Amino acid sequence: MASEEKPGWFGRLFGRKGQPAPEDKPEDKPEAELPAEAASPSEGEPDFATAAEDVAHVPLPPEETGEPVPDVVEGADLLPVAGEPERPPAGTAGDDPAHGADPVDTGDVNREPVVAPMPDIQLVDSAAALAHDAGAGPDREPEAKGWWSRLTSGMKRTSSALSERVTGLFTKRKLDATTLEDLEDALIQADFGLETAMRVSEAVGKGRYEKGISPDEVRAILAAEVERALEPVAVPLAIDASRKPFVILTVGVNGAGKTTTLGKLASKLRAEGRTVMLAAGDTFRAAAIDQLKVWGARTGTPVVSGAQGADAAGLAFDALKQASAAGTDVLLIDTAGRLQNKTGLMAELEKIVRVLRKQDPEAPHATILVLDATVGQNALSQVELFSQAAPVSGLVMTKLDGTARGGILVALAAKFGLPVHFIGVGEGVEDLEPFAARDFARAIAGLEKD
Repeated sequence: MASEEKPGWFGRLFGRKGQPAPEDKPEDKPEAELPAEAASPSEGEPDFATAAEDVAHVPLPPEETGEPVPDVVEGADLLPVAGEPERPPAGTAGDDPAHGADPVDTGDVNREPVVAPMPDIQLVDSAAALAHDAGAGPDREPEAKGWWSRLTSGMKRTSSALSERVTGLFTKRKLDATTLEDLEDALIQADFGLETAMRVSEAVGKGRYEKGISPDEVRAILAAEVERALEPVAVPLAIDASRKPFVILTVGVNGAGKTTTLGKLASKLRAEGRTVMLAAGDTFRAAAIDQLKVWGARTGTPVVSGAQGADAAGLAFDALKQASAAGTDVLLIDTAGRLQNKTGLMAELEKIVRVLRKQDPEAPHATILVLDATVGQNALSQVELFSQAAPVSGLVMTKLDGTARGGILVALAAKFGLPVHFIGVGEGVEDLEPFAARDFARAIAGLEKD
């Protein structure tokens, strides 16, 4: 048995003890004579028979031979190469120096951390961006829809609900008192109001009691009655050229769409060849001021504005003074949104009217109440209370965009008889159009345009 050899540096590195040296080295045999297992050993399995020979040529470390270790050599395998960026081991997440961890500064070589290029970032004025989005409106299809198509889309909720109820009531069923009561309930739920619901029910039952009637006939009667109720209030906004500037004041609750409506109106008046000036009277919200400035830039309209929190009445006074000096045809004054049941806020609206009349006793020449169609019956209270604080002369109904019960416009016409100048079915400039009673009536009844 041969004596046990001292393990070398390689063996100690892997924690292996000394291995007996073989006494007789077997003669090399041709590869063809070896067993199949020896010809192709398993992958990853060490060959212990030749392990000693593999490490025999490895030199001993300096501490075993007693030779001094030069300072420049000691630890050299742990230092990065001068001039080269230090890289993590291959195959790791930081293998690429441009995406891995920052190089470690060892003190020997000055380096700058390698940072991945960042995308260009531009600072954006959030208020102006929101205002631009509101003015630009939703993305349009390559071919813009016509007004009738946008109107019917906006009235879809009301017309679909009514069509379902009418079809269920009058399909294979005789006309009796119960059916007419159910029809009245359906119309009231659609915000048509009690007066209109009773008038439609009476028209449907006239001459047809205890007889059958088709759903299409009921929708045609509904459209005719709605048109009859709305025809007197479908009045376009008239600009009196003898009054220069013609002052239009917009009022309404928070979120009704006053600022957007004013911007759209400025665009339409400019398209008619009139000179227009905007006054940012909603001094409570900085976003409203910026939004109106965006509309002014888009339409080429000058905007009179002040600091946030400024006196709205004083700003309206200054705007009228500047518009008069410039010979402007129309002055459009925006106001802050206010709840109709807040006495203090309504008193501020009265102050704006009083201040305007110090310059022009007839100003404002038109006061437009902007109504959100989604509020339903609350619109009745808004018209009543805003008319007490300001001389409301006409209405604009907004947000008939598929989420509103448009029947409230019929109830307003029946109760107050105020002119309806425009209706809005979206955020784009083209989505504000003069009100047409016949188109509205047929759209709400779910009929095609004739």
